[in-house]
Amino acid sequence: MSRSPLMLPIRLGSIDLPNRVIMAPLTRQRSKQPGNVPYELNATYYAQRANAGLIISEAVQICPEGQGYAWTPGIHSAEQISGWKNVTEAVHDAGGRMFLQLWHVGRISHPLLQPNGVDPVGPSAIQAKAECYVQEADGSHHKTPTAMPRALETSEVSDVVAAYAQATHNGLDADFDGVEVHAANGYLLDQFLCSNSNQRTDEYGGSLENRVRLVLEVVDAVIAATGDSGRVGIRISPMGTFNGVDDANPRETFSHLLRELNSRDLAYVHVNRPDWVGGTFEGFDSLLQALRDLYDGRLILAGGMTAESGAEILEDGLADMIAFGRPYIANPDLALRIKVGAKWNEINPATLYGGAEEGYTDYPTMK
Repeated sequence: MSRSPLMLPIRLGSIDLPNRVIMAPLTRQRSKQPGNVPYELNATYYAQRANAGLIISEAVQICPEGQGYAWTPGIHSAEQISGWKNVTEAVHDAGGRMFLQLWHVGRISHPLLQPNGVDPVGPSAIQAKAECYVQEADGSHHKTPTAMPRALETSEVSDVVAAYAQATHNGLDADFDGVEVHAANGYLLDQFLCSNSNQRTDEYGGSLENRVRLVLEVVDAVIAATGDSGRVGIRISPMGTFNGVDDANPRETFSHLLRELNSRDLAYVHVNRPDWVGGTFEGFDSLLQALRDLYDGRLILAGGMTAESGAEILEDGLADMIAFGRPYIANPDLALRIKVGAKWNEINPATLYGGAEEGYTDYPTMK
């Protein structure tokens, strides 16, 4: 049996985790159509992975305007809430715990994905150097460049905050154990944070304090909706350039954000390393150390790690938990494999997005 620190229990906010192996949020584009509704296949998939200390759901759009990829699930309709309740019931019956990741893609979208075919919204009318995945009226589907967004009016920002709060209520109705605010990877909240995608001149743009404002308003609204800050986490991706975002001074930006989050007493801050999100590792280790030094709460670190490297990070005190993404796709019993030192299955990249059981619920577990 492994004596890895990944196997040690930990108190996270208001829940106890049996280990420090976190299932990272993973977009798989397998919701039932029409309606982007979670269904039995999704319940099976997540229940298979209930050995994780905590499952963080795939990114889930908080409102119809928040969608940027075909077949991704939402949490804004009665059918979606009911579908997610079946998922969380299956996870809980298997002994697991699950947070809902709250997602608004902002400018990473296209009129084909927007209600009534309108333009997507963002902090500024700046088109992202990115792609989204759309389905045409004839049923064909393909990747396409994201559309030119419309800048949110100042008066509309409060509606976005309210949508996060309502999605939180919906998630609690679906029996999630908590929620994670997705403020990473070049989506809406990250677009407001980063200096190249936010060229606003109102109270949500310009100065560092203004660029951080929307994230903090969303966090506060989500905490108020749960009634318990110990059930709220947030994901960030400092130095990531995925989906065309970039920040002139990420250390300054994210240090300021984490100082503000210290007063919110969150369940955790989830940091995504800039390996797959388009950034460079140069300088990231020192940035992570700076964030670790100034943030008083729990840190989750994600991004391309093995059992060995994850354990080393915990031993060095750089994080409290390690999130695994693609390894959890191919290894539904990943935490158990780490515990006994078993070999990991290889992932099939051809079945990552869309489809049904193949590459989703048919990866083998240990005998």
